[in-house]
Amino acid sequence: MTRRLFCLWIYCLCLLPLFAQSNKAIQDLKNRQGELQRRIAESETLLKTTRNDVGSQLKSLATLNGQLEERKRYIQAINNDLENIDHELATTNKEMARLQKDLKKKQDQYVASVRHLQKRRSIQDKLLFIFSAKNFAQAYRRLRYVREYADYQRKQGEDILKKQKEIDRKRAQLLQLREAKAGMLEERQTEMQTLEMREKEQAALVANLQRKQRDLQQELARQRREAEQLNARIDQLIAEEIEKARKLAQEEARRKAAAEKAKQKKQAAASASSATPAPMEATALDKADRQLSGSFASNRGKLPAPITGSYLIVSHYGRYSVMRNVVLDNKGIDLQGHPGAQARAVFNGKVAAVFQLNGLFNVLVRHGAYISVYCNLSRTTVKTGDTVSTRQTLGTVFSDPADNNRTVLHFQLRKETQKLNPELWIAR
Repeated sequence: MTRRLFCLWIYCLCLLPLFAQSNKAIQDLKNRQGELQRRIAESETLLKTTRNDVGSQLKSLATLNGQLEERKRYIQAINNDLENIDHELATTNKEMARLQKDLKKKQDQYVASVRHLQKRRSIQDKLLFIFSAKNFAQAYRRLRYVREYADYQRKQGEDILKKQKEIDRKRAQLLQLREAKAGMLEERQTEMQTLEMREKEQAALVANLQRKQRDLQQELARQRREAEQLNARIDQLIAEEIEKARKLAQEEARRKAAAEKAKQKKQAAASASSATPAPMEATALDKADRQLSGSFASNRGKLPAPITGSYLIVSHYGRYSVMRNVVLDNKGIDLQGHPGAQARAVFNGKVAAVFQLNGLFNVLVRHGAYISVYCNLSRTTVKTGDTVSTRQTLGTVFSDPADNNRTVLHFQLRKETQKLNPELWIAR
């Protein structure tokens, strides 16, 4: 009896790491789901508005669109997790069936061996079997047979215990997977209902805006004028920055050429004529800028968000329609955060310009051939010429007190004069 309890204790100890391993997979799913839920909950707080004018409603529509996209991504993530769980369930069920088949086979073999052993139940029978041999060699073979058969029986018992342990583990995994699936199905249903409610809000807001066509067109025209004014100023500053880089590169080329020429004068006349360096291109960058550009380019899709805290992308890059007959053309992206959010550098660089427009600050940071632009700041913490590092604060994003402190950062990304889609560069 004591031996049985000991074996049971060992068996339970063996199961503990297996349960822990199964729990980790489920816990990873729950952690990921929890993080998505947190982002959704934070984005919900951005939907509040206190004004009913067209400008505020357009901003509310942009916020609502961004929140809907976030919620759809969350539902898609749940669907992906459910597919993974279904796959795991199918695999586990197959494994369970195989293990049960193996267990049945082992049990049948063990029963057969027990019945065989019952024919020679006592030690006397075994000794009689050994000593009734005709010679010593036969007696030795019979002794070895008795020992090997005992080992075979013991091994069969151990195999049965092992198979049973594996079946128990798989059964526990199945239970956990089914519970996780049930929870995710319930969560998906809740999210689908909320999504449907938000889409109705979106439709109502769009319908209300369409009834105010005159005010809507005036507001859109005002926004376009402000955007064109901002982009013209950014284009001008970037052109000036490129010209500075070109002049620096030319100066560096002249300096290197002069140094090389001076060096050549000290060498033999025969080798001097063949050592003249080829001139650099007019738009070439200096060595430090070229190295920084390469580092920036290699981080495509990995750059941190240009705003601190949780945020929603409420306006995307390029031309897109937000409602019927309303098409926007954004040279960057708009990220809505919470009041107090800070603009931060997406990569190491140097502040190329800080300027004010319509009472708000805008910052340009050069990263070699690349330039990042941070607009709509109420104040800045950097000045032109400052060297900044990745995630360094550049200033506070403006919160509009007349619109429930709506806080939106406009962010652009350029490679010299080429406009880039920031969403392809920022990690999500």
